Amino acid sequence: MHGAASYGWLLVALCAATGAYCLLRMRSTVEEQRRAAGGEALMGFGMAAMAVPAAAFSPPAWTWPVYAGVFGVAALRALWAARTSVHHLHHLVGASAMVYMAVVMAGSPGHHAEHGATSGVPLVTGALLLYFTGYVLHSGVRLVPAGAGSAAAGWGDRPELSRACRLSMGIAMVAMLIAL
Repeated sequence: MHGAASYGWLLVALCAATGAYCLLRMRSTVEEQRRAAGGEALMGFGMAAMAVPAAAFSPPAWTWPVYAGVFGVAALRALWAARTSVHHLHHLVGASAMVYMAVVMAGSPGHHAEHGATSGVPLVTGALLLYFTGYVLHSGVRLVPAGAGSAAAGWGDRPELSRACRLSMGIAMVAMLIAL
């Protein structure tokens, strides 16, 4: 990703912490929460790996097709799961955004070079930015009232923690798309 290395490391830390919490959420007794937490952990760790500043580590060229393949499979899984739950449509968009970013990064020389010849924001990037900005605003509003009356739930089953996790990944996705 483009930008200052300190911002990149903050993004890596945010995404890795979110991925780690989602792994812990996989211990939930509720099947649907475990399944969603697994997909969100994959997104968190994938975003963390993709956000590592180029000054610290420049991945080999084969990394980007692997990212595209892994998140392509995640997108297909989310598409299949969307038959039963609308929430999986968001996972589909997120996984597709990761495929898109991997393809863009694979196609740019040095994957961190300035885009020079292009002017403005590409259509797909702009559409994804609009979607994730709306998602962040919507998630932020939903987060506020969620804390009331949830003290009896286990820490892995608390809806406000799950929502905060999703909010942080949405914010990270906006930051990554801006830096793309």
